[in-house]
Amino acid sequence: MKVHFIVHEAFEAPGAYETWVRERGHQATYSRVHAHEPLPGSIADIDLLVVMGGPQSPSTTREECPHFDAAAEQALIAACAAADKAVVGVCLGAQLIGAALGARHAHSPEKEIGKFPIVLTADGKVNDKFKHVGDVLESGHWHSDMPGLTDSAKVIAYSQGCPRQIIEYGNLVYGFQCHMEFTPEVVELLIAAAETELATLASHRFVQQPATLRVHDWQAMNGQLFVFLDRLMQAYAAQ
Repeated sequence: MKVHFIVHEAFEAPGAYETWVRERGHQATYSRVHAHEPLPGSIADIDLLVVMGGPQSPSTTREECPHFDAAAEQALIAACAAADKAVVGVCLGAQLIGAALGARHAHSPEKEIGKFPIVLTADGKVNDKFKHVGDVLESGHWHSDMPGLTDSAKVIAYSQGCPRQIIEYGNLVYGFQCHMEFTPEVVELLIAAAETELATLASHRFVQQPATLRVHDWQAMNGQLFVFLDRLMQAYAAQ
């Protein structure tokens, strides 16, 4: 399988998604837009598009962030979805999927940074790609916004601080507001980029500080992500 990553910032790395690609023997290509690498000119060589997170939003303009072209990314996402490619968005990526399909992103009721449980909805519990998760999953978080919902979207999971953690936009299109790709290395990159900001957020009930963030074990969560990705690609291959 050919997996293409859109990476908005060096500190919003693909993490466990890259581990899955490597372990499964898939082929990875990249648009590191923070390094001014272009988006793909064609979707022909994409089986799975993975759109990573970032501090931007779907409404961020080129004037505000010259290396981020929200309209171009949304067009690419929409083209992949229309062509029955598999698409996964993480955080900002999830918000861009919603926007590409006609839904407006919104602010989350709570800022969440750290490791907190997400709870599967009734739709999530009967979804074949998430049956392995059980009712509750401890997941990584680093956000203050959440993706919009289209008329056909299904909320797969929510958290105490955010009602839209995993969204199914279609059989092959999913948005993850949560960060199941976190690894110790990715968390260190995020801490280095936001350590000053984290200190100002100490009073927020769903914001953990660096000492706590560094002791979390992310491996079980990563394993749950791998099962989802395996089942997503099985569905893609079966169409």
